[in-house]
Amino acid sequence: MKNSIDSAVEIKQLTQIFQAAVERVDPGKMIRKFVEVRSDMLEISTEDMKLSINLKDFDRIFVVGAGKATSKMAKAVEELLHEKISDGIISVKYGHTQSLDIIRTVESGHPVPDDNSVKAAGEIIKIADKCDENTLVINLISGGGSALLVSPLSYEAHGKKVELSLSDIQKTTEALLGCGAPIEEMNCVRKHISRIKGGRLARLLYPATQVNLVLSDVIGDKLDTIASGLSAPDETTYEDALRIIEKYGVGEKIPVEVVRAIEHGVNGLIDETPGKEDRAFKKVFNILIGTNYTALLAASGKARGYGYGTSIISSHVTGEAREAAKVLYGIAQDIKKHDVPIKKPACVITGGETTVTLRGKGKGGRNQELALSVLSEMHKDPAHAHGIYFLSASTDGNDGPTDAAGAFASVEILTRSTNQKLNIDQFLKNNDSYNLFEKTGSLLKTGPTNTNVCDLQIFLIK
Repeated sequence: MKNSIDSAVEIKQLTQIFQAAVERVDPGKMIRKFVEVRSDMLEISTEDMKLSINLKDFDRIFVVGAGKATSKMAKAVEELLHEKISDGIISVKYGHTQSLDIIRTVESGHPVPDDNSVKAAGEIIKIADKCDENTLVINLISGGGSALLVSPLSYEAHGKKVELSLSDIQKTTEALLGCGAPIEEMNCVRKHISRIKGGRLARLLYPATQVNLVLSDVIGDKLDTIASGLSAPDETTYEDALRIIEKYGVGEKIPVEVVRAIEHGVNGLIDETPGKEDRAFKKVFNILIGTNYTALLAASGKARGYGYGTSIISSHVTGEAREAAKVLYGIAQDIKKHDVPIKKPACVITGGETTVTLRGKGKGGRNQELALSVLSEMHKDPAHAHGIYFLSASTDGNDGPTDAAGAFASVEILTRSTNQKLNIDQFLKNNDSYNLFEKTGSLLKTGPTNTNVCDLQIFLIK
């Protein structure tokens, strides 16, 4: 892991604290920790669930899945099951790969899906067609699966067959990304225009026994939201999806075919996504193996090793990145001035996933925008910003459509921007955080980490 900033001690510490968090939620390590194969018994034991499955009960074992972290998960499953795997396919973001022997890999588009997203979904549907009551399916699910696995909805209405297209899904995704909708609302819409999301994959795989190993990238770890709930019961409805489109005023940006499909669903012309009473879930086991909070605990432990008093404020930071920055910086200011809620030297850690409403045409991601907003707050009163160091970064290594995981903020970075006559607020207004931080040498670039449990924000206060 590297960053392009000067070798300030605090910046190195921020980097290493973040690295400790990422290493703790390495999906391969977590599967090896929680999953064992003893003779012919598959044993899964986490803090929340214990499950034993006799592999002799099955004629075939298929491994499927999608997400930014899924390749590492697949590697660990291959090591555990070896030749017991009959077939498998996963979809991952470009570059987020591992060398696999049995399970096939498709690299696909993210955050906007592409042709390969459709190809991967089609291959999984072919596997689903082979499933019966003597089949075990191990489904590896992590964040990003909503874009990486796409099968546009097809249905009949008023005697006509209607098929949504990849272009419909792409334009819908772009509209939802640009309006600032949180992931739960984005995925509610996406679930209702898909053949496989919102628990519909579980229906396709039925009557197979399904073991879903899930790495959470959503606030609250809601199974029906992670990767759009491929094999989890769905609590949302077509009415919810239509309400979200109206709430953000994106109806004109979303293809008319998509809006019409959702309206058909509201009117009962399309079956709802399956709920918990659906027979598809009778032999489905959803198991969380890693969360954002797990990463925060590891970050806190690393910071204590540097001599900081630590406080995990929340793993539920959401909302507009620039607004969240004001609240978080306010906490740092209280620690700096008053030693509350924790005494200096302090490390304050939060996690979650903010959003960005696009207003400009710049380059960046939610973490870089959050860090730029913190820098903007520092700019308002530089005298009281001394001794405060900040990092916001995505655990998957890619913040938005950029090659950076996130960015740093400090008085030193503020000074560099001033010396280069960079107008912080103008960059913020144009959603152009990446270019400011690139010019000041304060991006964190990790490369793909092959894990994904949302974001971390870390303050060091001295």
